[in-house]
Order: sequence, then C-alpha cells, then structure tokens
Amino acid sequence: MMWDKIFEKSDNVIIQRVSYRNRYGISVSADLYLPKEIDSSKKYQALVIGTPYGGVKEQGAGLYAQTMAEIGFITLAFDESYNGTSGGEPRRTSSPEIFTEDFSAGVDFLGTRPYVDREKIGVIGICGSSAFALKAAQVDQRIKAVATASMYDMSRVLRNGWLDSMSKEERKENLTNLSLQRWEDFENSLPKIAPGFPNKPQESIPEGLDPITSEFFEFYAMKRGFHPNAPAAFTLTSQMVFMNFPLLNYLEDISPRPILLIIGENAHSRYFSEDAYKKAAQPKELYIVPNARHIDLYDRTDLIPFDKLESFFNENLK
Repeated sequence: MMWDKIFEKSDNVIIQRVSYRNRYGISVSADLYLPKEIDSSKKYQALVIGTPYGGVKEQGAGLYAQTMAEIGFITLAFDESYNGTSGGEPRRTSSPEIFTEDFSAGVDFLGTRPYVDREKIGVIGICGSSAFALKAAQVDQRIKAVATASMYDMSRVLRNGWLDSMSKEERKENLTNLSLQRWEDFENSLPKIAPGFPNKPQESIPEGLDPITSEFFEFYAMKRGFHPNAPAAFTLTSQMVFMNFPLLNYLEDISPRPILLIIGENAHSRYFSEDAYKKAAQPKELYIVPNARHIDLYDRTDLIPFDKLESFFNENLK
C-alpha cells in the first residue's frame, strides 16, 4: 500500500486497507493496524479510533492506531461516512447520529475478526470524534472502555457558541439562515459547503486569524498536518441537526465502564473535557498533559501520553 499518511511508517506493524458497511449501508473506509508479530491463533485487545473533526484516518487517528498496534493492540482508524475515502452522498455531510454509528460499525468489524476478543474492545476519540465515541458508548455495551483526547462537543459548541456565549436571538438568527439555505440547496441539487482550508499546504499562517482558527490552520493547512482529503469543511446545513442532537446527554450511562479524558494544559478546548468529567459517573479520570495545546494531541508523539493509554486499556480490557 502506497504510504499516504502524515506520520512515518513503522516497521513493527502490518497495515491493511479495509471497508465494511455501517447499519445505514454506507461503506466505511478504514486502515486496520496489526502488530507485526501477531499470532492469529490468539485473541487480542482491540481499539476503534476516530479522527479529529474534519480530519481523516491518514492523520491523527492513524498515528494513534499505529502506535497502539506497536504496543500490541489490534487497531482500526476510520474515515467518517461522507468524508475521506468512505462512501455516502452528498459529500462532506456531517451527521452526529451517523458519525456515532460509525464507531459501532467499527466494533462490528473488529468483533468479527478471528484474532479479536469481543469482550476486549475499546474506543479512542480525538477532538470532535471524542463526543461521538462517548455517544456510542452510552448505548453500545460492547464498548468496554473509552478514552478521549482534546475533546470537542460539537453539539454544544454549534448550539451554544464558544464558551456558551451564543444568545437565544443569535441562535434563532443562525437557524433562520440555515433553514433558508435548505431551499437554496434543494434548488441547486447540491448542498453548499462551508469554506475550508486551502487545497495545498501553506508556508505561513495568514495575519488576522483569531487564535482558535490560527491553531487549526497550523495543523490542517500547513505541512505539519495537511492532507488533501481533509479540508475540514462540512455542508452548512449539517449544523442544524447538531443543535437538535445533544451528544453527551446520557454520559452517566457509560458507568461502570471507565472513561479517560485527556486534555492539554493549554488547550482552548479544555472546558469540554472538564465539564464531561464532572457529568460522568465513576470510574473516570481527567488527565492533563503539561504544556500541550489542543492540536498537540493530534500528532505530537512527545506529548501524547501513549503510556497512559496503554495502561488504561490494559487495565480495563482484561
């Protein structure tokens, strides 16, 4: 398989491109990572790993999958439906329900591999996929443990604004504009997509960007994390369903299965994980990575606490 990732390939894993259908019949494209010395007669622990919101499996999710496979796990990094190389039309749709389903579809796939122990499957969510991973675990009892990194609750931020600063009047105006956009999309037979990042890597961050957009630009639009399949842009009207579909409304139902919430000390998104920690039932842990920003937990192997992830899943996927 031609190497198409943003990280270096490990000689200690076997990578297979796979696809499978979720319960909506959409073909999900994924990379399956296996320890190089896998013994197919044995049963292994396994992990389903989701991408940052707007990202693809060739970026952070693949890095996590490869590293955890080096440790000894069977791992699966996937592209959400409608995005990357997964199926689904129209392209660049964002759906909280279907993105949540994609985690359970990954469990379907892994649990039917002869070398995977069905009782030892966990999930990792990064950025926006963290909330989808938690949402899936709220109902899918096959998920035995959940870890998140740099979590974003997209339903909360789209409904309430950054730091819950959106007023009712601002929300109503936004929803009015999005509702009218549906007519335009229908007449054009194609949904309008929000502006994304450039289609080739940039040399510098443009002046005038707000700090959060600047940070995402540093990853998605520059050599550090650029991938042509990840413009980090979705259809405009995708926002509507997020406002009507809270992702973490039954977080306490995951208990007694454990949750590990990892966040950078300097992450602008830190409040999402801190609030989720308060809401979740035991067993739970909030793990703060010193000197890390939000995007640093996408790809900074010197900061991502893989040793913590290893011990968490080894302890809870017994």
